[in-house]
Amino acid sequence: MRAKQYFFTLLGVTLAVVFTGCKGAHGGTKVSATGSIYECLVVMPSRPLANPQAVVSASAYAENISTTFDLVKAVMAADMPCLPQMEPYFKVTHVTPNTFDDFLKPTRNILIIDIDAERYTQTKAKYSIDYWSHPQAVYRIQAPDDEAFIAYWNANGEAVRDWFVKQEIERQKRFYRASTDKPSRFALQKWIGVDMLVPEDYMLIQDTTLNNGNVNVVWCCNNKGPMRRDLVVYSYPYTDSNTFTPDFLNAKRDSVLGKLITASVEGSYMGTEYKVFPPQMRIIQADPYKAEIRGLWKIYNGEAMGGPYVSHTCVDEVNHRVITAEVYVLAPGQKKRNALRQAEAILYTLVLPQEMNEIQEITVNQ
Repeated sequence: MRAKQYFFTLLGVTLAVVFTGCKGAHGGTKVSATGSIYECLVVMPSRPLANPQAVVSASAYAENISTTFDLVKAVMAADMPCLPQMEPYFKVTHVTPNTFDDFLKPTRNILIIDIDAERYTQTKAKYSIDYWSHPQAVYRIQAPDDEAFIAYWNANGEAVRDWFVKQEIERQKRFYRASTDKPSRFALQKWIGVDMLVPEDYMLIQDTTLNNGNVNVVWCCNNKGPMRRDLVVYSYPYTDSNTFTPDFLNAKRDSVLGKLITASVEGSYMGTEYKVFPPQMRIIQADPYKAEIRGLWKIYNGEAMGGPYVSHTCVDEVNHRVITAEVYVLAPGQKKRNALRQAEAILYTLVLPQEMNEIQEITVNQ
C-alpha cells in the first residue's frame, strides 16, 4: 500500500491531507457489502456548533445547520440537480463512533469522521476500497478539533460526496462489463465509430442518419419493468468553434431528439424543458474534452410526459466529429435517482475512436 501526500493551505491553516487507497486492506475473502446503492453511513460525533451562524453564512447549504453532523448531512444529502422531484445525492444514516460495531462495518459506503485532539495534531483524509466488505468505499477524516474539521469540510465536502458518487458509478460499470447487448454495440461501432458497454437488458431500437446524412444516430432502450430507460448516441461534423457552449449543445439536442423521438399524438416531439429546471452544464474532463449536461426533457404538442436526462459530449479526434451520448428516464410517479444514476454509468464506458486505436479492442460480432 502506497500513500501520496498533498499539502495545501486552508483558511490560513496548513493541513496535511493524505489520500490512501487500500484494496483488500484486511486480506482474505470479503463479505458482501450491505445497504443499497446511494446510501451512506456517517460515523461521527454530533456536537452543537460553537458558532453555527458563521458556518451557515459561509456555506451553500444554509438550512437547519446546528451540529457537526448537520453540516455533513447538508452536503451528502443535498438535493440532486435537475430531477423532477426532490431526491438527495445520498440517503444518509448517522451513528456515533461507540455504536459503530461489526454489524455496521460491511455497509457499502461509510464516511468516518474522527475528531480527537489527543491523537491528531493536523487534519488528514484517506480512503479505502473494500476494507471490510465488497464492494465498499470508506472515507476517513481525522481532525484535532471541530474547528479544523469544519474548515476541511467547508472546503472539501462536495469533493468527498463526488468521490462516493464515483465509486457507485465504477461499481455499475463493472456490472455492465459482465454482459452487454452485442447488436447495440455493433451498431455503435458501425454508425458512430465508438464502443460502449450497453447492458444486455437494453435493445437496439434504431440506427439511422438525420439532417441529410450529417447526423448519425443509434437509439437503444430498456423498457422492461415499471420504468423506461433510453440511450441515444449521435455524432455530427465538428465545424463550429462555438460547439461546446450550452446554447449550441442544447439546440443540437432539440434538433436531433426532436426529429427522432415522438409520442402517440401526431405532431408531438421530444424537447428540453427550459423553464422549471434549466439544463446545467459542467466540464467533467479537460483532455480529452468532455462536457456533461443535466436537465429535464418533455414531450411537446402531445402527452404529459417527461423526466430527467444526462448527456456527455466529446470530440472524435480521428473523424473530426462531435459525439453526444445521452440517457434519459421515464418513470411516472416514481423516484428516479437510482434509475438515472444506473443509466448514467453507461456514459462513462464510452470508448472514442482515438482510444480504440490505443487499446486495440473494437470488434463486437453480431
